[in-house]
Amino acid sequence: MWLFRSFVFLLVLCLLHRSNSSFIRLNNNGFEDIIIVIDPSVPEDEKIIEQIQDMVTTASTYLFEATERRFFFKNVSILIPENWKENPRYKRPKHENYEHADVIVAPPTLPGRDEPYTKQFTECGEKGEHIHFTPDFLLGKNQNEYGPPGRLFVHEWAHLRWGVFDEYNEDQPFYRAKSKKIEATRCSTGISGINRVYKCQGGSCITRTCRIDSKTKLYEKDCQFFPDKVQTEKASIMFTQSIDSVVEFCNEKTHNQEAPSLQNKKCNFRSTWEVISSSEDFNNTIPMVTPPPPPVFSLLKINQRIVCLVLDKSESMASYDRLNQMNKAAKYFLLQIVENGSWVGMVHFDSTATIVNKPIQIISSDERNTLLAKLPTYAWGGTSICSGIKSAFQVIGELSPHLDGSEVVLLTDGEDYTASSCIDEVKRSGAIVHFIALGTAADKAVIEMSKITGGHDFYASDKAQNNGLIDAFGALTSGNTELSQKSLQLESKGLTLNSNPWMNDTVIIDSTVGKDTFFLITWNRLPPSISLWDPNGTIMENFTVDETSKMAYLSIPGTAKVGTWAYSLQAKANPETLTITVTSRAANSSVPPITLNAKMNKGINSFPSPMIVYAEILQGFVPVLGANVTAVIESQSGHTEVLELLDNGAGADSFKNDGVYSRYFTAYTENGSYSLKVWAHGGANTARLSLQPPLNRAAYIPGWVVNGEIEANPPRPEIDEDTQTTLEDFSRTVSGGAFVVSQVPHPEYLLDDLHPPSQITDLDATLQEDEIILTWTAPGDNFDVGKAQHYIIKISGSILDLRDSFDDALQVNTTDLSPKEANSKEIFAFKPGNISEENATHIFIAIKSIDKSNLTSKT
Repeated sequence: MWLFRSFVFLLVLCLLHRSNSSFIRLNNNGFEDIIIVIDPSVPEDEKIIEQIQDMVTTASTYLFEATERRFFFKNVSILIPENWKENPRYKRPKHENYEHADVIVAPPTLPGRDEPYTKQFTECGEKGEHIHFTPDFLLGKNQNEYGPPGRLFVHEWAHLRWGVFDEYNEDQPFYRAKSKKIEATRCSTGISGINRVYKCQGGSCITRTCRIDSKTKLYEKDCQFFPDKVQTEKASIMFTQSIDSVVEFCNEKTHNQEAPSLQNKKCNFRSTWEVISSSEDFNNTIPMVTPPPPPVFSLLKINQRIVCLVLDKSESMASYDRLNQMNKAAKYFLLQIVENGSWVGMVHFDSTATIVNKPIQIISSDERNTLLAKLPTYAWGGTSICSGIKSAFQVIGELSPHLDGSEVVLLTDGEDYTASSCIDEVKRSGAIVHFIALGTAADKAVIEMSKITGGHDFYASDKAQNNGLIDAFGALTSGNTELSQKSLQLESKGLTLNSNPWMNDTVIIDSTVGKDTFFLITWNRLPPSISLWDPNGTIMENFTVDETSKMAYLSIPGTAKVGTWAYSLQAKANPETLTITVTSRAANSSVPPITLNAKMNKGINSFPSPMIVYAEILQGFVPVLGANVTAVIESQSGHTEVLELLDNGAGADSFKNDGVYSRYFTAYTENGSYSLKVWAHGGANTARLSLQPPLNRAAYIPGWVVNGEIEANPPRPEIDEDTQTTLEDFSRTVSGGAFVVSQVPHPEYLLDDLHPPSQITDLDATLQEDEIILTWTAPGDNFDVGKAQHYIIKISGSILDLRDSFDDALQVNTTDLSPKEANSKEIFAFKPGNISEENATHIFIAIKSIDKSNLTSKT
């Protein structure tokens, strides 16, 4: 067995998508604007590009037939790393960047494990995040084990686009069917094969029949299902698409509802075709008469970053100290966030716009200081957003005749009824617009600009202690920069001090970061006294104090010491608002830093529909487990809601221990914009790297049955799935951007209970002598918050009867079962009656929870 005594990390990009981040569109049955990115850590090899093109072209025909002539791939962009050689075929990207990747080509998550997988952490029928292929897989080195790349791409595409799940289960490879036969977990059951133990040692291999385990009554652990190489069954794309005869998804007639597959568990026993045919894509298309054309490919090579700051200096910016707050955040961006090698220009606007700096390339602190000196010093006049944007295009045009891929960072505190007049020009430009709204008047036209161009949008309140503006600018790292070059936020904290003048705390710098470490302190009235100690207790001197902008900062030379840094700030005014922000970059380009990314499941929502907060912690592509993760959601008026995010596989969290921490959010207080901010902390001996293979991975075929004999494939490198690498202490914080909620009623009507308990998703049962022991995670009164009122447990001999006729099934006595607080572990035992060993049968168990308003969860 291959134990991971050491773990080699490779340079990878951080790819947790924002909500609605994919550019994919369905146009006349064809999928357009698919983005496939090649990670910078992949050695240059033009064969990879050729193989991507072959894979997608083959997949397009296979998808077309598999979906009853409905869908095909129309055009695809392939993003090529900046470190690959120039080629006249390569063009400059427009809105396409790594953040919007639908498919990534990168080294495997775990060494030697080349299985493709799709990152999914949402529910059935909801789009996934991205597909991950390794270079070796694309180059055809694993075709026997995983099948032809084109067919497998269609399998993964169904995960990504339509939110279906696999119809195999490596954790439960066999089950006992109603026929009392032991069957391999598969769909459809028409896929034939044999169950055998096949083991090789030295130069010899043995094959034997599988024995039955006395405890599970299923086949022993080493038993595997070997499919026949030649089949006649057509429907099994989400099981084994690599079989030649398989050209369809399982449908209502061919679907195996008995199998313990993830598709059955997550999709309420519906077939993959039922889920696909209920999708928006399906409802917006009709079958085509003629075959589709082959896909069109665009080869796009990453280039240097070009960004123009477009800063509002209208009269309203004089209110609430907004001009100064903007300048602090812009200085932070220029000093620390924008990467070396980038080109940066600047425009100010009020009722007209002024170009204050043409693009200059950031090479040293000299260029940064040049731009710092150009920030606006007074606020006056009206607001003409389009003037600012058009001037930014003019600035960028000084450097490049094409605006493709350039970025406009627009900050404004006001609405401008003329802003919609330049939306079409923005759309045609090829530029990306990032929008930072300061205060409550976020302009809808500019929000639309950011969404159509793939930019970020942020809302920042006027409350300085929330650090919203600084967090927003801190999130504006380049979408195409290698992760080792990105500035990561370790801390972002603010406090309004009254009777107690002290703000004391610590910041953890872990060994994955430490380069270009930057401490930023801000205040509202008078400079505080600042003390900062490194882990050895040495006090740090030489803070640069900028009294005009009310900020002080310190860059740690070289690589900052690993450990706990302590700070003590003493306010010199009463009241006073102090903030501290700490950022750093990767200490070593060959060891990816721990990253935190956050998003909401939607950018726009309406009351009372719940939203879900997602935060993902990774090191490279490897999930980080066991961290403490907290989300703060702030409304326009400053009301905040604090949520502990969980990776427990219950409530809003779809998969346990996948490094994605989740929670429902329903505490709406008003209409308008809300902002999301997330903190993560990993304590020594609690946070750990998961060295399990990724979820939703392609099925590994151990071998094929040919003329009654097993032709085995090379064994996969085995891993101990319980092996985990304990991490040191670390801390991260990140802005998750803004989202908008509408139709929120007046506060007096918010007292009504509108949300049921969340669905119990981890119900488990074990038989101990004559008792069945049930365990599950407690839901709440409102989804996963609070405490449910009571449970209803039913049993039946038919799982479909439980699903379709829950009320008619036999009820278990739960008089003594009182629900615990949400996310607690529930245990309940009951006696189902006498079942003799020889007459063993199925007992299916289902549960619902009811809240105090008699609202009922899903089964």
